[in-house]
Amino acid sequence: MAVIVDASVLIDQLSVGPLEELLRLFGNVPLFVPPLVVAEVLSGTNDPSGRISLGEFLEHVPVIETPLVHWIDLGNLRRNLRQRGLSVSLPDAHVAQCALELNASLLTRDAIFRRIAEHVPLRLA
Repeated sequence: MAVIVDASVLIDQLSVGPLEELLRLFGNVPLFVPPLVVAEVLSGTNDPSGRISLGEFLEHVPVIETPLVHWIDLGNLRRNLRQRGLSVSLPDAHVAQCALELNASLLTRDAIFRRIAEHVPLRLA
């Protein structure tokens, strides 16, 4: 089974060491990164070594392609969650939608995803 890596995990890992540690930790499990996660991590990383580590990590971990249907489904996901009383940011909905589309588990430290998983079949790692 594949694993989607959220920005919260990447940012926390950067604070203690290189992102390549995640590759060793997961061994042969395929890892993927949503494109907005790349932007989130880069916008929050002032340390040049963190940007280098992200670049090296992305040489081994594919960024998920998101065609138009992804964004349509993402909008529907946000609307459906809002109708159930849960307001979800666009980046968080994007990450959740990526995991749903790939039928992958989501590796995150962000509590919003537990709340999303109460309403949709989102699996958390």
